[in-house]
Amino acid sequence: MNMQTKPPIDGNGRGTGGRRRPPRTPKGRQVDPVALSEVQALLTDKPRRRDLLIEHLHLIQDHYGHLSAPHLTSLAFEMKIALTEVYEVATFYSHFDVVKDNQSPPPPVTVRVCDSLSCAMAGAERLLQGLKLGAEVRVVRAPCMGACDRAPVAAVGHLQTFKATPDTVAAAVKAHKHPRAWTPTTGFADYQKAGGYTLLKACLDGTRTRDGLIKIASEAAVRGMGGAGFPTGRKWQLVRAEPAPRLFAVNCDEGEPGTFKDRFYLERDPHRFIEGMLIAAWVVEAADTYLYVRDEYPELRLMLLEEIAKVEAVGLSPHTKVHLRRGAGAYICGEESAMIESIEGKRGLPRHRPPYIAQVGLFGRPTLEQNVETLYWIREVVEKGASWFVSQGRRGSKGLRSFSVSGRVKNPGVKLAPAGITVRELIDEYCGGMADGETFKGYLPGGASGGILPASMADLPLDFGTLEKYGCFVGSHAVVILSDKDDMKAVALNLMRFFEDESCGQCTPCRVGTEKAARLMEQGPWDQSLLSELSAAMRDASICGLGQAAPNPLMSVLKYFPEELSKPLGKW
Repeated sequence: MNMQTKPPIDGNGRGTGGRRRPPRTPKGRQVDPVALSEVQALLTDKPRRRDLLIEHLHLIQDHYGHLSAPHLTSLAFEMKIALTEVYEVATFYSHFDVVKDNQSPPPPVTVRVCDSLSCAMAGAERLLQGLKLGAEVRVVRAPCMGACDRAPVAAVGHLQTFKATPDTVAAAVKAHKHPRAWTPTTGFADYQKAGGYTLLKACLDGTRTRDGLIKIASEAAVRGMGGAGFPTGRKWQLVRAEPAPRLFAVNCDEGEPGTFKDRFYLERDPHRFIEGMLIAAWVVEAADTYLYVRDEYPELRLMLLEEIAKVEAVGLSPHTKVHLRRGAGAYICGEESAMIESIEGKRGLPRHRPPYIAQVGLFGRPTLEQNVETLYWIREVVEKGASWFVSQGRRGSKGLRSFSVSGRVKNPGVKLAPAGITVRELIDEYCGGMADGETFKGYLPGGASGGILPASMADLPLDFGTLEKYGCFVGSHAVVILSDKDDMKAVALNLMRFFEDESCGQCTPCRVGTEKAARLMEQGPWDQSLLSELSAAMRDASICGLGQAAPNPLMSVLKYFPEELSKPLGKW
């Protein structure tokens, strides 16, 4: 029998004599009617668009405390997307608890204890060992929560307890409150009374021009403060040169260990940021603005929803529609292209470049991406002038920088200081010196990925481009101060474990490299040749900055602290 005359085969592999029989059982996981009605009740009349998948997953997680298989199946059915897509997104983000058919749901309350560097130095391990909260509470380790100046930190549900002790965490568990909108120090009315939104109004009524603002930003040398330091005026020009419609993505996902400056400014003066955001959207003529806020800041997210609604109600944002999107616990989404993937409702996997997001970004459109602090400074720079801003620096650097300082100093916190300041000056002039009983030993100039420098190099200027020749960089200006009580091998291992946990897994050099490096660093004497070879492979072949920068602390210890390599691995 040739292929043209062969009878068709049914679902059970038997010939049908010219007609197909339906399969005996439906294929795939079937929709549970009860679960479907529960999902529909949560979604109400919300759009079922693909880019809202993460938002809808949050609705289910918030209500039921986990994501069950029937609920995921029902959500896929309701949104008309493949169940595999829903499952891969739900399992990518650490704040989603996916429960399989043969698993029990997690306990009603989850306590996350930060074990990143600043919290580890402040006693996170002792806190973890001291928590005795019962079977109804799950205790898990978590990466940086953006409160390094108030370490150690524990989050009960989503609410954080600062300078946490077993007793304060137990009290928070007993109270177990849900997040409420943060009350900013300067609200909408007070901000307007102090001249707020005057500049935005001047832009909207034509008093100010787009080219004029670009000129001021360029002359003031305003830089992207998310870590890359790209000139803001130049970025505006590049995006404006692309065809409309253009979009705007705002990065409020500061997850770099040691960084908390965006949180600091939003807690105190959110409308200065909101005005800067609306001005930037006007400059590049972005029809839609997407504000991506990390899930570790629930009170700030709820506050921004309220404050943006006030701005919209009085007609201050006719030129752009602001969409607030919620992260779900993924450090990698601080990388601009991974953030865009997440806004689109996908896993936060960095994109290959080119094309750059200024050309092909959010939903395939030219996209401006900027950080909270960059936008926070726009109003002040324009009103006071470029000459005022550039005059603030030291040692040839221009402008002001917000340093997130944590670790072994008397007064940690966000320090607004001149660009080009040294870490020694930062400690003495802005932090009240080292903490009592601590001797300055070293410092991280730029968070987890910025490397480690010894106290003997404490007089180097801190600014973009000043530390690269030493194998370090300032990045988001997260400065962690280390003392003689800190073992540098333990510091580097803590940071490598962070990168291992936060690797998105897309590329082998980062996914496998961070895991192998952490295991080698844990075991016996460090094999310097092997660790250096592994670091080179990660730097050369990783897709994005996470894998490329992950070896920086390790290589810094090999280079600047060789006397510690023969010592046993220390603990806090």
